[in-house]
Order: sequence, then structure tokens, then C-alpha cells
Amino acid sequence: MAGEVRQLDERKLAVLRAIVQDYVGTEEPVGSKALVERHNLGVSPATVRNDMAALEEEGYIHQPHTSAGRIPTDKGYRLFVDRLAEVKPMSAPERRAIRHFLDGAVDLDDVVARTVRLLAQLTRQVAVVQYPSLSRSTVRHIELVALAPAKVMLVLITNTGRVEQRMVDCPGAVGETLLADLRARINARAAGQRLPDVPGLLEELPGLFEQADRPAVSTVLATLFEALAEQNEERIMLAGTANLTRFGHDFPLTIQPVLEALEEQVVLLRLLGETADAGMTVRIGREIAYEGLNSTSVVSVGYGSGDESVAKLGVIGPTRMDYPGTMGAVRAVARYVGQILAES
Repeated sequence: MAGEVRQLDERKLAVLRAIVQDYVGTEEPVGSKALVERHNLGVSPATVRNDMAALEEEGYIHQPHTSAGRIPTDKGYRLFVDRLAEVKPMSAPERRAIRHFLDGAVDLDDVVARTVRLLAQLTRQVAVVQYPSLSRSTVRHIELVALAPAKVMLVLITNTGRVEQRMVDCPGAVGETLLADLRARINARAAGQRLPDVPGLLEELPGLFEQADRPAVSTVLATLFEALAEQNEERIMLAGTANLTRFGHDFPLTIQPVLEALEEQVVLLRLLGETADAGMTVRIGREIAYEGLNSTSVVSVGYGSGDESVAKLGVIGPTRMDYPGTMGAVRAVARYVGQILAES
């Protein structure tokens, strides 16, 4: 009996997979006759009708208004993503095109801008890319450059390629020997450390210098700490909003609530999820807490240099989404961005 139930479930799953694929591909509600004609299900139309009735009763598909066909529910899409969808890998030419497009980036802002445009083009949906979180970044190098006897330029470079510059007006002239000593001591303590940890590692540094040099050292450190503190705000870049207009009929009543939600930075950050959770996440329809986005799905994943995720990227589109293709594109782009950050 157990084998019979499992077989029945496998068959129903095959019917559900076929319904999702056809509805995503054609935008039309799917009938049993079309399923039997298009898919090699190996059973009669009557059996498919019975399976569809059972799937409908269990809440995986439903009948929109007066149409004879059925469409997947959020619950149906969730089962499809969890049990039936295989992530569709990008083709070799697609992978080369991604690499070529991202390799042209000149700095971190350009990497983020290119990534978000590329994701929107590949998936034809709304793409969202979070800037690398500086609270999760580490110091690669801190440079100090004398511009005038009492003026120093401070340059902070992170492992994700972010570069921050600050001008420091010191209380008196700073000689090259002092500057070289300070630069060496700062980097000895700070290089490779997470940004939030750096102030604690450097706060006792002025005491290691001659009394006369301490005001200048303290001023440089105060500017560095300010730069580190300012960098904790999260930034996001968005592209492809116009793509949503192609899916007008996928949104009940109006697309307006979706567009309004996309303007909220806080909402977008919440959608992408916690940076620490680097794995692929798919949220479907009413699983999204924000009401204006109940008719959308979000596919997101972490990216970073090395093994650690420093930020998230993803796409937002209607629940009638090509999940295998979207998941494949999001994963591939995240991987390439990570490689570029690691090489930069």
C-alpha cells in the first residue's frame, strides 16, 4: 500500500510540475487535455483530471474565475521549488558573457552597478544588489599620505574593494618619519581585522608615541574611527523596475503596491534576508511579510570574497516565475561577483 501511495504521489508531483512549467511558459491556465498532449505523463486524460482534482483539493492548484484550466497556488509553487525544480545552469556562452561584462568594472560602485543591470537583463525581472556590508568587511590596508605639513590624506581600503578617503587637519606639522611609523603601527594592528573591531585595537596607540606627537596621532585616529562608524549604513542598488510592466496581468488590480514597496530601502533589505545566511533563498507570494509584495516571489543568495558572504543579491518578479532559470542566473552572477571581489 505504501508503494502505491508513493507512486500516486510521484504521479501527482509530475502533473504539478507539468502545470507549473506550462503556466509559466504560456501564461494560460492549464487543462488536462493540454497536459496529456504536451507531456509524456504515461496516463489517460481521466487519470490526469483525477490527479488535478486531488491537487486542487490539497491547495496546490486552483481554478481562476471561469477558466476551464488550473494555475498553481503559492503552495504549489513552494512544492515545485522545494521538490521538483532543478537549478538550471547557465550555458558556457552565458557564463563567458557574465564574466566579460563584470570584468570591465573599474571599482566597487561599478561592480555593483554592472551586477544589478546584468541580473535584470538575464532574468528580465527586478534585480536588487546590496553593497558589501562594511560591518562584515575587513581592512586590507590603511594609507596615510602627507599633502601639506599639517594635512594628511587617510585612505581606507577594504577586502571587498571599497575605498574611503578622508582629509585630516592635524594640530601641527607631521613629519614623514612620524607618518611612516603611524602607518606601520596602524596596519600591523588593523590589517585583516573586521571594521567594527578596529577602534578597540587602536585606541591605545597614541600612548606608544612621544608626548609631542600624540595630538597628531589622536587626530588621525579620530578621523579613521569616524570613517569606520559612518560605513555601517546599508546601501542597495535596484534595476529593471520597468520589467514589471510586462507582467501587469500577474498582479491583482494594480502594480502600484509593488512599485511603492520597491522604493523602501528597509523593505528591500528585509526581502534579501540576513547577510549571514548565504544560501539560496526563495520566498513565494504570501511568505513575504510585506503586503504590497504578496503577488511576487524573491530569489536571493549571498555573495562575497572567499567563503564568507558580505552581502546579498537577488531578483523580484511575479510568482509566475521561471524558478529554475532565475535561481541559476542569481547563483551564477553571485559566484562571479565573489570571484571579482576576491581578485580585486
